[in-house]
Amino acid sequence: MTVSLPQGWQLDARDSVGSTNDEARALAAAGAGHGTIVWARRQETGRGRRGRGWASPEGNLYCSTILRPDLPFARAGELTFVVGVALADAAASFGVEPKLKWPNDLQIAGDKLAGILLEAAVAPDRTVDWIVAGTGMNIAHHPELADYHATDLHAAGAPGATVEAVLARYAEALERRLAEWRDQGFDATRAAWLERAVGLGARIRVRLEHETLEGVFEHIDPSGALILRTERGRHSITAGDVFFGSG
Repeated sequence: MTVSLPQGWQLDARDSVGSTNDEARALAAAGAGHGTIVWARRQETGRGRRGRGWASPEGNLYCSTILRPDLPFARAGELTFVVGVALADAAASFGVEPKLKWPNDLQIAGDKLAGILLEAAVAPDRTVDWIVAGTGMNIAHHPELADYHATDLHAAGAPGATVEAVLARYAEALERRLAEWRDQGFDATRAAWLERAVGLGARIRVRLEHETLEGVFEHIDPSGALILRTERGRHSITAGDVFFGSG
């Protein structure tokens, strides 16, 4: 399994794992360095946000990258947007037009292409010890699900995309976007994310833990929160599921 990675990055390639995030978390806790990528051909117990299952048969990309940014733990969520922009860069390099759906999905023409799951550990001084950035991208096939539509790179117009090529381009883009974030701050990442944002300025519904809000998606603020304008005023939302249109 030969994949070109940025200088200093390491690849831990497996045929099968339960979850690449679980494997990467264990490696991070044991001291594995920044830029270590756990990549598996398939996952037996892949998962997304809020413990949802992630179908993981062979042919798609499943990887988790260990990041060791030097920042307060309260800012760890910024890396979701850095990873999202990098993942979009990688997909776009194959000639498709990906969009970013808040907070952590990649879409093509409204269909889900990829998802992101960040997990982190806090150091005693309340800085980030490590972040594991899990990513799954549909390349050769996609699941048929009742609750949302999905697609894959081949179906979207990039039949020549391979798992190895997507992984290499994602790692290259992630290194570049991390450097941009370190040098220019989250404002640069936020601007790049907004350039590809889906639903900006449109009516959306946001399902929260105990209620669903409906309004206009105005923007994301400097912390990455979604700003929703409703009849009751503006709401700053840090976690929720977004649906387009009203109903």
